[in-house]
Amino acid sequence: MTTATPPIDVHVTSGSRTDTGRRRSVNEDALLAEYPVFVVADGMGGHDAGDRASAAVIEVFRPLVGRDDLRPEEVADAVERAHSAVAVVAAGTSRGAGSTLSGVVAVQQGGVRRWLIVNVGDSRVYRLLAERLEQLTIDHSVAQELVDAGQLTREQMATYEGRNVITRAIGGERSRADFWLIPIVTGERIVVCSDGLTGELSDEALRAGLMMGGSPAQTAESLVAQALAHGGRDNISTIVLDVVAGGISPRLEDTTGGIMNSESVTATVEVATARSRRRRADHG
Repeated sequence: MTTATPPIDVHVTSGSRTDTGRRRSVNEDALLAEYPVFVVADGMGGHDAGDRASAAVIEVFRPLVGRDDLRPEEVADAVERAHSAVAVVAAGTSRGAGSTLSGVVAVQQGGVRRWLIVNVGDSRVYRLLAERLEQLTIDHSVAQELVDAGQLTREQMATYEGRNVITRAIGGERSRADFWLIPIVTGERIVVCSDGLTGELSDEALRAGLMMGGSPAQTAESLVAQALAHGGRDNISTIVLDVVAGGISPRLEDTTGGIMNSESVTATVEVATARSRRRRADHG
């Protein structure tokens, strides 16, 4: 008889900050930074809906806090519930409502604890490892499509006139989320942020801010302060988390090819979600 070895406990420290910015009167961002869930939602819909849309997304994920046995399909189920929650908000408005969703959730797959990255829209997840900054998500935006087509450079994205136009959102149309499974690595620093941060700070400025040596809470405060100093044109939300222990050794991590193909992971998670729905239906 063989028994599975339980995953080693992951020790994570985190800090977060959200700010209305210098030009907005309402903060339409919301975030959740409690293990194992670290997500940011950036609401859309104006004064009467954007803040409620992002809050609805976060409330769906809040029951997952404190879990150490989450499965990828449970996170995908939460995304589906978030679509429904935002659709309810949108139904009561004249302009509609939506929200981005981006972040990392610690899940178990095959007895191994990993990060499940989830993304809908243009909020982002970055990882700093061995002084190398890598964007782990791909924006769902018109600007990103132009970059992919070679019509816009990455450096031009922040000043592109249509930079706020996104192609997927949490809401009534149930846009497909992208999922990636990656190892949890001891020593890595992960950032989850809304476009209010990346619209003001370049990747190099972000990397420099992350390497200044402050705690996650100090770093989150500093990054938001820098974004405000650069203009603060939008709401700004940032989560910074450090993996202190319990991940794999950094020397085992392939930082150039460690992220699984997003489409295959998305398909796997969606299949598992469909199975869980059928099980609930069979027992309901």
